[in-house]
Amino acid sequence: MNTADTITLAEVLGNGALAIMAYAILGVLLLVAGFYVVDLATPGRLSKVIRTDRNPNATVVAASGVAGVGLIVAASIWSSGGALREGLLVTLVFGLVGIAAQTLCMFAFDKVTGFSVRELVREPALQPAAILLSVTRFVIGLITAVAVI
Repeated sequence: MNTADTITLAEVLGNGALAIMAYAILGVLLLVAGFYVVDLATPGRLSKVIRTDRNPNATVVAASGVAGVGLIVAASIWSSGGALREGLLVTLVFGLVGIAAQTLCMFAFDKVTGFSVRELVREPALQPAAILLSVTRFVIGLITAVAVI
Protein backbone atom coordinates (compact mmCIF):
# COMPACT_ATOMS: atom_id res chain seq x y z
CA MET A 1 0.00 0.00 0.00
CA ASN A 2 1.51 3.34 -0.96
CA THR A 3 1.17 6.70 0.75
CA ALA A 4 -1.52 7.94 -1.64
CA ASP A 5 -3.76 4.97 -0.75
CA THR A 6 -3.22 5.56 2.98
CA ILE A 7 -4.18 9.23 2.72
CA THR A 8 -7.28 8.38 0.72
CA LEU A 9 -8.29 5.73 3.23
CA ALA A 10 -7.61 8.11 6.13
CA GLU A 11 -9.69 10.81 4.45
CA VAL A 12 -12.55 8.41 3.82
CA LEU A 13 -12.47 7.18 7.41
CA GLY A 14 -12.14 10.70 8.82
CA ASN A 15 -15.00 12.06 6.73
CA GLY A 16 -17.15 9.04 7.56
CA ALA A 17 -16.46 9.38 11.28
CA LEU A 18 -17.26 13.10 11.12
CA ALA A 19 -20.52 12.42 9.32
CA ILE A 20 -21.51 9.75 11.86
CA MET A 21 -20.84 12.11 14.77
CA ALA A 22 -22.66 15.01 13.12
CA TYR A 23 -25.75 12.94 12.31
CA ALA A 24 -25.72 11.31 15.75
CA ILE A 25 -25.56 14.69 17.52
CA LEU A 26 -28.30 16.16 15.33
CA GLY A 27 -30.39 13.00 15.73
CA VAL A 28 -30.14 13.10 19.52
CA LEU A 29 -30.99 16.82 19.57
CA LEU A 30 -34.07 16.14 17.42
CA LEU A 31 -35.01 13.24 19.68
CA VAL A 32 -34.76 15.48 22.76
CA ALA A 33 -36.80 18.17 20.98
CA GLY A 34 -39.32 15.49 20.04
CA PHE A 35 -39.62 14.36 23.66
CA TYR A 36 -40.33 17.92 24.77
CA VAL A 37 -42.94 18.31 22.04
CA VAL A 38 -44.59 15.06 23.20
CA ASP A 39 -44.33 16.37 26.77
CA LEU A 40 -45.97 19.67 25.82
CA ALA A 41 -48.66 17.89 23.80
CA THR A 42 -49.51 15.60 26.71
CA PRO A 43 -51.16 17.13 29.78
CA GLY A 44 -48.94 17.23 32.86
CA ARG A 45 -45.15 17.15 33.10
CA LEU A 46 -44.36 13.69 31.77
CA SER A 47 -40.90 13.48 33.30
CA LYS A 48 -42.36 14.23 36.76
CA VAL A 49 -45.34 11.93 36.32
CA ILE A 50 -43.04 9.12 35.16
CA ARG A 51 -40.19 9.66 37.63
CA THR A 52 -42.10 10.67 40.76
CA ASP A 53 -45.55 9.14 40.31
CA ARG A 54 -44.22 6.11 38.38
CA ASN A 55 -47.34 6.24 36.22
CA PRO A 56 -47.42 3.43 33.63
CA ASN A 57 -49.92 5.23 31.38
CA ALA A 58 -47.75 8.32 31.08
CA THR A 59 -44.74 6.07 30.50
CA VAL A 60 -46.21 4.13 27.58
CA VAL A 61 -47.65 7.28 26.01
CA ALA A 62 -44.29 9.10 26.30
CA ALA A 63 -42.28 6.07 25.15
CA SER A 64 -44.42 5.60 22.07
CA GLY A 65 -44.12 9.28 21.20
CA VAL A 66 -40.33 9.16 21.54
CA ALA A 67 -40.17 5.94 19.48
CA GLY A 68 -42.25 7.62 16.77
CA VAL A 69 -39.93 10.63 16.79
CA GLY A 70 -36.94 8.26 16.57
CA LEU A 71 -38.43 6.69 13.44
CA ILE A 72 -38.96 10.13 11.91
CA VAL A 73 -35.39 11.22 12.69
CA ALA A 74 -33.95 7.97 11.31
CA ALA A 75 -36.00 8.36 8.11
CA SER A 76 -34.83 11.97 7.82
CA ILE A 77 -31.20 10.86 8.04
CA TRP A 78 -31.83 8.02 5.59
CA SER A 79 -33.40 10.32 3.01
CA SER A 80 -30.93 13.19 3.39
CA GLY A 81 -28.12 11.85 1.14
CA GLY A 82 -25.65 14.13 -0.62
CA ALA A 83 -22.94 16.24 0.94
CA LEU A 84 -22.69 16.45 4.72
CA ARG A 85 -23.88 20.05 5.12
CA GLU A 86 -26.86 19.58 2.82
CA GLY A 87 -27.66 16.22 4.43
CA LEU A 88 -27.65 17.73 7.91
CA LEU A 89 -29.89 20.58 6.77
CA VAL A 90 -32.33 18.16 5.12
CA THR A 91 -32.31 16.02 8.27
CA LEU A 92 -32.99 19.05 10.46
CA VAL A 93 -35.86 20.35 8.31
CA PHE A 94 -37.45 16.94 7.66
CA GLY A 95 -37.01 16.00 11.32
CA LEU A 96 -38.72 19.16 12.57
CA VAL A 97 -41.52 18.95 10.00
CA GLY A 98 -41.98 15.27 10.84
CA ILE A 99 -42.20 16.01 14.57
CA ALA A 100 -44.80 18.72 13.87
CA ALA A 101 -46.79 16.39 11.58
CA GLN A 102 -46.70 13.61 14.17
CA THR A 103 -47.91 15.99 16.88
CA LEU A 104 -50.81 17.27 14.77
CA CYS A 105 -51.81 13.72 13.86
CA MET A 106 -51.67 12.70 17.54
CA PHE A 107 -54.01 15.57 18.47
CA ALA A 108 -56.38 14.64 15.64
CA PHE A 109 -56.45 10.94 16.56
CA ASP A 110 -56.92 11.68 20.26
CA LYS A 111 -59.81 14.02 19.38
CA VAL A 112 -61.47 11.54 17.02
CA THR A 113 -61.25 8.63 19.48
CA GLY A 114 -62.53 10.75 22.36
CA PHE A 115 -59.90 9.57 24.83
CA SER A 116 -58.91 12.11 27.42
CA VAL A 117 -55.14 11.92 27.64
CA ARG A 118 -55.27 14.24 30.66
CA GLU A 119 -57.46 11.77 32.56
CA LEU A 120 -55.54 8.77 31.25
CA VAL A 121 -52.13 9.89 32.52
CA ARG A 122 -53.65 10.48 35.97
CA GLU A 123 -54.79 6.86 36.30
CA PRO A 124 -52.40 4.92 38.56
CA ALA A 125 -52.98 1.52 36.89
CA LEU A 126 -52.18 0.70 33.27
CA GLN A 127 -55.28 1.28 31.16
CA PRO A 128 -56.20 -0.39 27.84
CA ALA A 129 -56.67 3.06 26.30
CA ALA A 130 -53.03 3.91 27.07
CA ILE A 131 -51.89 0.86 25.15
CA LEU A 132 -54.13 1.74 22.19
CA LEU A 133 -52.95 5.37 22.16
CA SER A 134 -49.33 4.29 22.48
CA VAL A 135 -49.48 1.91 19.56
CA THR A 136 -51.33 4.52 17.53
CA ARG A 137 -48.73 7.21 18.31
CA PHE A 138 -45.94 4.83 17.34
CA VAL A 139 -47.69 3.98 14.06
CA ILE A 140 -48.27 7.68 13.36
CA GLY A 141 -44.51 8.12 13.77
CA LEU A 142 -43.93 5.24 11.36
CA ILE A 143 -46.36 6.66 8.80
CA THR A 144 -44.72 10.08 9.10
CA ALA A 145 -41.27 8.49 8.75
CA VAL A 146 -42.29 6.73 5.55
CA ALA A 147 -43.71 10.02 4.26
CA VAL A 148 -40.29 11.61 4.86
CA ILE A 149 -38.61 8.94 2.75
